Amino acid sequence: MNVRKFGTNFYSFTRNPEPMALFSVFQTTFLLASLSLRTYQSEVWSEPLPWAPESLKVSINSTRQCLHLQWSVHNLAYHQELKMVFQIEISRIKTSNVIWVEDYSTTVKWNQVLHWSWESKLPLECAKHFLRMRSAVDDAKTPEQRFWSNWSSWEEVDVQNSLGHEPLFVFPKDKLVEEGSNVTICYVSRSQQNNISCYLEGVRMQGEQLGPNVSMFNLNHVAFIRETGTNIYCKVDQGDGIKGIVLFVSKVLEEPKDFSCETQDLMTLNCTWDPGRDTGLLKQLSQSYTLFESFSGKKTLCKHKSWCSWQVAPQSQETYNFTLTAENYLRKRSVYLLFNLTHRVHPKAPFNVLFKNVSATNATMTWKVHTIGNYYTLLCQVDLYGEGKVTQHNISVKVDGEHLFGGLEPDTQYMAQVRCANANRFWKWSEWTCQNFTTAEAAPSEAPDVWRNVKSVQGDCVVTLFWKPLSKLQANGKILFYNIVIENLDRSSISKLLSIPAPANGTEVILDQCLYQIHVTANNSVGTSPASVIIVSGDPGNTEVEEERVKGTEDGFSLSWKPQPRNVTGYVVDWCDHPRDPLCDLQWKNLGPNTTSTVVSSGAFRPGVRYNFRIYGISTESVPYLLEKKTGYSQELAPSDNPQVVMSNLTSHSFTLSWKDYSTESQPSFIQGYHVYLKSKAGQCHSGWEKAVLSDDAVCCKYKIDNPKQKTFVVENLQPESFYEFLVTPYTSVGEGPHGAFTKVTTPDEYSPILIRIILPMVFCILLLMIICYLKSQWMKEKCYPDIPDPYKSSVLSLIKSKENPRLTIMNIKDCVPDSIEVLNKQEGTRKSLTETESTKPTYLYLLPTETSYSGPGPCICFENFTYNQAASDSASCGHVPVPPKAPPSQLGLLTSPENLPKSLEKNYMNSLGEIPAGETSLNYVSQLASPTSGDKSSLPTNPPEPALCSEYKMQMAIPLGLASPPSSGSSSLSSITLLEEGEHYH
Repeated sequence: MNVRKFGTNFYSFTRNPEPMALFSVFQTTFLLASLSLRTYQSEVWSEPLPWAPESLKVSINSTRQCLHLQWSVHNLAYHQELKMVFQIEISRIKTSNVIWVEDYSTTVKWNQVLHWSWESKLPLECAKHFLRMRSAVDDAKTPEQRFWSNWSSWEEVDVQNSLGHEPLFVFPKDKLVEEGSNVTICYVSRSQQNNISCYLEGVRMQGEQLGPNVSMFNLNHVAFIRETGTNIYCKVDQGDGIKGIVLFVSKVLEEPKDFSCETQDLMTLNCTWDPGRDTGLLKQLSQSYTLFESFSGKKTLCKHKSWCSWQVAPQSQETYNFTLTAENYLRKRSVYLLFNLTHRVHPKAPFNVLFKNVSATNATMTWKVHTIGNYYTLLCQVDLYGEGKVTQHNISVKVDGEHLFGGLEPDTQYMAQVRCANANRFWKWSEWTCQNFTTAEAAPSEAPDVWRNVKSVQGDCVVTLFWKPLSKLQANGKILFYNIVIENLDRSSISKLLSIPAPANGTEVILDQCLYQIHVTANNSVGTSPASVIIVSGDPGNTEVEEERVKGTEDGFSLSWKPQPRNVTGYVVDWCDHPRDPLCDLQWKNLGPNTTSTVVSSGAFRPGVRYNFRIYGISTESVPYLLEKKTGYSQELAPSDNPQVVMSNLTSHSFTLSWKDYSTESQPSFIQGYHVYLKSKAGQCHSGWEKAVLSDDAVCCKYKIDNPKQKTFVVENLQPESFYEFLVTPYTSVGEGPHGAFTKVTTPDEYSPILIRIILPMVFCILLLMIICYLKSQWMKEKCYPDIPDPYKSSVLSLIKSKENPRLTIMNIKDCVPDSIEVLNKQEGTRKSLTETESTKPTYLYLLPTETSYSGPGPCICFENFTYNQAASDSASCGHVPVPPKAPPSQLGLLTSPENLPKSLEKNYMNSLGEIPAGETSLNYVSQLASPTSGDKSSLPTNPPEPALCSEYKMQMAIPLGLASPPSSGSSSLSSITLLEEGEHYH
């Protein structure tokens, strides 16, 4: 069946400008001839063709969106065959809109029904389609009939009439396409309003309107989203109507790869292939695989996507030609394979692998194989894995296989594996069959590597023995214990045996200062290893070896030493992997006698940790002696902390810094010295100091100490009473310590020490004096300030014989004969002139008895005794007694006797107490021992009566002024009374 299209081709020619005129003449002649020919053909072809297409019928397939056309050609003779061409036109929406023209060529037979199909890109439900056709004879038998017949009438295909009455439809339904294809979607609405939106996986699509209720959407290069399909739906914008479809997108079906077939028993062929990328469709739409053998003509549908089984007929054929076809709804792919059955034998894996006669060094392996026919020999490969090594052996086998392994290591686990292949025609090895076995133990083959560390403690020799565990190859089994034999070489009869259980790797023994030989052996369940011998002497050897610094690298520490002039059997270098750990984890390295350098490396080396190395020489007597000491860092780091500085000897011009507790051994690098930083407000740096700028841009003075052993420093040339800050940091080859917080200090006053040296003794003396005074307080009181006489204990009271109150405790006026009365004048709120002030000076009233034998005044003490103040019961002030102004002399009659005077005074005084306001006049007692020595007594009369010589207290009393009589003549034996003015006070 051939398809041919007729049409007119137009060509454009381009020539040079010169022959254009001649070409135009030929072109005009050719066009006129063609026009005449077409006119003739149209007249001839207008006649009806006797073999025109008839009985034209059109049907649709909605699933595949196809139009199926069938027709027949009448007027053919019986058994006549005629080659004809049918031209088919398809229009959409209207007949004038032709969208497809195709010429379909075929051979027509008598009474034959012809078929033709066309797949529409636009769903058929979305628009009307019209179809017509015409025919022409294209057969060499009838050359005169080469012209077209008349067109058949238009056949209309309108699927919308059969859709139903739902408001909205979306097409096509459940369409299956390949990934990357172009798809057209459309909807049909029963509503005339164009308010419908369509969405692809939630994304709105932009479409093209085909009619008032039909729109289509073109989807280009659709992609695979999921195996359940891509969701497309349309909905009315302001309504509840929604319709959708599922578009199934398949990945492109790939051709099967690595197609191969083989057999394990010459009875079944197993064919395998790589299906490639899955199409990603549901199981019912996914691809299927078919296996076809062309020689036998058999065909089988494979149940799996990657392999298929084929039963071999017994003794039927050896050569096979297979075709593997992969097919889905859209595409079909095929691959081919031709082979000989005997060349594709893949044996099964060996089985029943066993080991027998297993010793410390030998073992025998046996296995069985599956038979393949009667004449097949298998080639088996045996591999042995153990101790990181692989050995391989090939053995020919028909039924059973056997192989002997020799030269094995004791107490070692091995793995043996075996596989086989066709020895006549190799195709593939079988699968491996593996089995493990372990050889028997043997006595240890090497002596332990032993070293010691010797310390002298209280005259004894403390020896710590260390040994390294034997390797697996050396131990030849599990080490159970270590035997240590200690032999005294000075006294050979004395020996000691120690048994140390494994897995211990050391022990400690205490020996005296003798020479000892120590033997160490390792033991397992079979036997004992050779002994390792070491000599220990009480002599510590060369202990004054200077320590030398070395620098480590990433590879370790490079150590070298001078060769020894005497014979040595070897050298030992030891060190601690963890020097900061009390357990140390001592390590050592044995070197030959001709070696004078080595590189010590360890995974335990850490930056910033100091490692100490000791190099020993081993004499011919197996006695180790110290040769050199080395110390260094694998990588030096800057100090992480500063020393704890103690300040002392602070003066006005200096202070001392010390950091004696700062350990340089534990620092992360070699300390080369110290930097002393000093801050001051003046900012001046003295000799030996230099200015430095800190990280915070602060400027200070820095002093460099080059000696790392110097741990004291005196800061001098300071100012008194000044504020300073200091910091001490170590420095190394890789940097200095952190610039942390500065310590603050203020220098004292320059004279403060002198004052302190003076004041302290004075304070001490004063305290001592106070203590003495406190202890001698009673004596001091009596000597410096005796007690004031107690009026209740006065001797005057002993002179008074009171019959009414024998327990008299208060001195009444009547009990005393006063010497004198001092009257003081006070006026509240009134300022007086100087004349008035002088006129109001106190005057003494003398009541001293006159004796003829008294010739002059004597030394007397005048004091004021407030005990006798009559108004002292209510206040601390003196009582006040009013004095009438200018009392006539008659009122102050001369007292005739001292006995009568107290009575009169007491009577008048007591009567006047209730009439005297407090604070106006005071009456004070003046002892008869008193003498007017105060300033106020300068106003007394020029020649007052002189008091008698005071030797003891006399009878005393106080009298009011109104009861005193004028003074009498100097010969009177009574006391004299001086009359005072009004407003004066009595004392």
